[in-house]
Amino acid sequence: MLHVDNIEVVYSKMILVLKGMSLQVPDGKIVALLGSNGAGKSTTLKAISGLLGGDGGQVTKGKIVYEEKDITAWSPDKIVQQGVFQSMEGRRVFKHLTVEENLMAGAHSRKDRRNIKKDMERVYHYFPKLKDLNSRHAGLLSGGEQQMLAIGRGIMAKPKMLLLDEPSLGIAPLLVKEIFKNIKQINEEEGMSILVVEQNANVALSIADYGYIIEDGRSVMEAPVSELLTNQEVQEHYLGMSEEGRKNYREVKAYRKKQRWI
Repeated sequence: MLHVDNIEVVYSKMILVLKGMSLQVPDGKIVALLGSNGAGKSTTLKAISGLLGGDGGQVTKGKIVYEEKDITAWSPDKIVQQGVFQSMEGRRVFKHLTVEENLMAGAHSRKDRRNIKKDMERVYHYFPKLKDLNSRHAGLLSGGEQQMLAIGRGIMAKPKMLLLDEPSLGIAPLLVKEIFKNIKQINEEEGMSILVVEQNANVALSIADYGYIIEDGRSVMEAPVSELLTNQEVQEHYLGMSEEGRKNYREVKAYRKKQRWI
């Protein structure tokens, strides 16, 4: 469904961030993109969704193909209309608008206006808390509730593919489990393809079918999730596990400084 083919991304015409990044997202599957801060995860998503320009970025090499169309140079609004929607890191809800108004904003580009109310009920089906809070201003919601709203706003755009950037960021662990359970449910019931970027490898791999690891702007490992979970380097580098058992945070951090994938 989506092919990112050996792309390079440059910011401000001088800072090379992606250095030959490639990945694929099959139709109806969840793919996890894992990596540390600064590895190029968010830049990969912005390249796909056409949002690089707002940050002074540009794809200078390679191509991005979605449903057999080269969308590398397409505008963000055209990409949304083709069925690709990105939920940004940090949630980015409209804090001065109510929950319902935020959801309506997600449907802004749609032409089938008659189905919008029906799809809003679909959002409330996945995130019942939002229905109880539909008249509350988004700025008064908790971090977890705002993340539910951000994903719900994406569903309102009726995408075929949803791009999620760090959905667990700044959210309490119990809510993280609930949100990722909802993401899996959306995938299964809607048949929606999902590309999720995460630093929390444990939770991302718990719902994904396939995973990529990005380091220094390029993919350095890819495999079905079952293989990633049993790979010793992945266990130590991302899951905090070793043959001796679970590592503490300080040991994992030291390991990450020492480890070199390429």
